[in-house]
Amino acid sequence: MIRVVLVDDQALVRGGLRAILDGEDDIDVVGEAGDGAQALRLTAELRPDVVLMDVKMPGMDGLAATRRILADPMCRGSKVVVLTTFDLDEYVYEALRLGASGFLLKDSDPLELIHGVRVVARGDAMLSPRVTARLIGEFAHRVRPMRKTFDALTEREREVMDRVVAGLSNEEIARELFLSPATVKTHVSRILGKLGVRDRVQLVVLAHTT
Repeated sequence: MIRVVLVDDQALVRGGLRAILDGEDDIDVVGEAGDGAQALRLTAELRPDVVLMDVKMPGMDGLAATRRILADPMCRGSKVVVLTTFDLDEYVYEALRLGASGFLLKDSDPLELIHGVRVVARGDAMLSPRVTARLIGEFAHRVRPMRKTFDALTEREREVMDRVVAGLSNEEIARELFLSPATVKTHVSRILGKLGVRDRVQLVVLAHTT
């Protein structure tokens, strides 16, 4: 069961998200928070798999909460997905820099929301397709040039990397390359280590800016 905490200062938004997610047999919304401070407390207490985090909230906002959650040993294992709108690229960029596992648009199709929660719970990154190109553009102008090259990767690692960059999950990559998901996960970990990037999000950015 995937355990989720919803964080948004609007009760109607939380109610809509809960209605969508609680309808799935493998997802359980275990808590709701109306601001970042409450989100931090609930995450430490409930240890959810995924925190769906709005960024613009009164008091402690979503960025501060994301920073605190990902740095708190009591919240270890919980992954943050940022909920955003088209005009908040700046916030998404900062949240990903802090270690969020991805982002979703607030007006995402319900199936995209459900898929995103499942993908992140599995340990993959979730990048909303409608915003990814714009976000990569932001990264390209802001991050220091990465001088790592892909020369250190084996042919198989390059094949896996190409599919990660295309947005495929470990399971989807495994099916395409006739590998086990565990083997794909090992390849991804080695790729991240060789290229000196933190996660799949940074790998996508590196591939588009190098």
